[in-house]
Amino acid sequence: MAIRNIRVMGDEILTKKCKTVKEMTEKNRELIQDMFDTMYEADGVGLAAPQVGILKRIAVVDITEDKSCPVVLINPEILSTEGEQRGSEGCLSVPDKVGIVTRPNKVKVKALDIDMNPVEIEGEELFARALIHEIEHLDGQLYVDKIEGRLYDVDEFQEED
Repeated sequence: MAIRNIRVMGDEILTKKCKTVKEMTEKNRELIQDMFDTMYEADGVGLAAPQVGILKRIAVVDITEDKSCPVVLINPEILSTEGEQRGSEGCLSVPDKVGIVTRPNKVKVKALDIDMNPVEIEGEELFARALIHEIEHLDGQLYVDKIEGRLYDVDEFQEED
């Protein structure tokens, strides 16, 4: 178990497109475990490899409070989206900030799992938001480019909400 440093907005690595993962190596397995450990330690629901300084198309997501549903996404691609949801969104790479973002309410994603087997994952609501958010990280995009209005301090936003 290793907690990695989370890169924050302004770090150039967060704007770069990640490279395709061609094989599962021990180094990649260790990265994935470290990403889960780092995400859980920071109370996040998703983390992409560039957020810990690695330009690989790997992301992890777990929206459950009890950390019971870890999802590994290797080389993910969005197949389809449906509907719309508008809500507050934050990011471990933009600490203590939140903004309003409109995203699809449903998403279907194809990816490889930790054993490099193809999987299709469907998500709704928060799970859809998290999947899309993390996949965008792999393409060098941050949610702050999509916010409606302005970026709020977390405490300020809660008071206004």
